[in-house]
Amino acid sequence: MNTRLTWICHGATTASRKALFPLDEPLEGKAADEAGRMAALPRADRIVASPALRARQTAEALRLRAGIEPSLRDCDHGRWAGRSIAALEAEEPENLMLWMTEPEAAPHGGESLVDLRKRVAGWMDTQSAEGGHVIAVSHAAVIRAAVAHVLQAPPSSFWLSDVEPLAILRMTSNGSRWSLRFQH
Repeated sequence: MNTRLTWICHGATTASRKALFPLDEPLEGKAADEAGRMAALPRADRIVASPALRARQTAEALRLRAGIEPSLRDCDHGRWAGRSIAALEAEEPENLMLWMTEPEAAPHGGESLVDLRKRVAGWMDTQSAEGGHVIAVSHAAVIRAAVAHVLQAPPSSFWLSDVEPLAILRMTSNGSRWSLRFQH
């Protein structure tokens, strides 16, 4: 069974511009306009979005009728949600370093990067079994976890890819393995 998966990262938010761990914030005003100007997306069999407001607003701006998929939610940053990276560097430098160097760690009381990757990989496996074309509007962390999963890269590779707001990434599955797909 062949599956195409088109990932779309939600548009920019105040949290992404200010290097804050996100809450359930809306898109910045111009982000919805930017999404609305993106090229038309191909037809899909299933269109889903993270339950987060920023992902739902991105889907709406793209004129996509997306169902809500809890598995596509952003990484749970626990007590760090809404806090800046700079503040955590000053107040909890050891915990921040632990989280960034040990993918199994969750010093914030939320979700570890390993757990995030397992959640995303499980969802992708379900999509692979169903086949067809899926469009998924989600978060940079979720998409980075998907890339690491597809490449069968070590968990530490999570930090080696950047996913910009409104980035589009395509993957395919032949039912037994996923591949990245680069198109012009």
